[in-house]
Amino acid sequence: MRQILFAGAIGLFLTLVGTPLLIKLLARKGYGQFIRDDGPRTHGSKKGTPTMGGIAFILATIIAYLLAKIITGEDIRYSGVLVLFLMAGMGLVGFLDDYIKIVKQRSLGLRAKAKMAGQLIVGIAFAVLSLQFPNSMNQTPASTRLSFVEDFGWSIGPVLFCVWALFMILAMSNGVNLTDGLDGLATGASVMVFGAYTFIGLWQFQESCANADNLTNPSACFEVRDPLDLAVVAAALMGACFGFLWWNTSPAKIFMGDTGSLALGGALAGLAILSRTEFLLAILGGLFVMITMSVVIQVGSFKMTGKRVFRMAPLQHHFELKGWSEVLVVVRFWIIQGMCVIVGLGLFYAGWAAKK
Repeated sequence: MRQILFAGAIGLFLTLVGTPLLIKLLARKGYGQFIRDDGPRTHGSKKGTPTMGGIAFILATIIAYLLAKIITGEDIRYSGVLVLFLMAGMGLVGFLDDYIKIVKQRSLGLRAKAKMAGQLIVGIAFAVLSLQFPNSMNQTPASTRLSFVEDFGWSIGPVLFCVWALFMILAMSNGVNLTDGLDGLATGASVMVFGAYTFIGLWQFQESCANADNLTNPSACFEVRDPLDLAVVAAALMGACFGFLWWNTSPAKIFMGDTGSLALGGALAGLAILSRTEFLLAILGGLFVMITMSVVIQVGSFKMTGKRVFRMAPLQHHFELKGWSEVLVVVRFWIIQGMCVIVGLGLFYAGWAAKK
């Protein structure tokens, strides 16, 4: 429990203090946001705002995790390191994308094939490594079975697992990326989901099958490798994003860029895979799913009928064009995300209670 508190507090402190320093550095180098001409007109004022702010919470999360371990004297676990690796790797791909946008002064950074290649390399490495490092109970960080609130069904095998893990990583990283269109929207939504995973990891640790002898109902235990470590990572991410939100909320002094959005999406997918809550992530991160689907519907409708369903996609821009202020859209979307987290945690608890 102390690890979780230290990780969250350190992550919060580091981004609260470190982000303004990063803002000054990026502004001095002229690393400002490039605004698309076809976006909402109200976004014109955002041009030049420092971007690549994801650097702040990526570094803060890693440092917070390590310091929490050092302070409490606890061992570093494979599961936590794997999620941090996935976050940092996806963040590096996003950083290259952001850097090229700034240097070339264009709205598109890395070429589509190069960007996809980078995401595939990081995702495959994570998927393969997550099936290694068995512990004394022969548990690896990930499982080749699908999961909702726990594993179910038969093993899909390592090859299909890698394909499934890649799908989740790409879906969530691009989902957060699409959501990151308004000041603070993706950051605030991510805080809520990471908070949920902090709770899930702590609950799984308390009800772990590794402690079956001390449980009143061993049949309801969770077969998850290193759940407490996952809670520490989630708490570090929650704290770091919370601190970053202070500077990222409207009017934003800094944007996370693809550096941050790809990293956050990767971290969410990694936590879901290693905590055995893969399908549950679609509910916990319901806002990201909803916004991604708005783009799919918009593109599909236009290609099939030549007509658009929304005034503009992603969905948040549709409501902007309907006359909602940016802050109103963000707050209402945060409310939707909060309800998704409540429903997701309710289903998680119900799944555990049903086994008792």
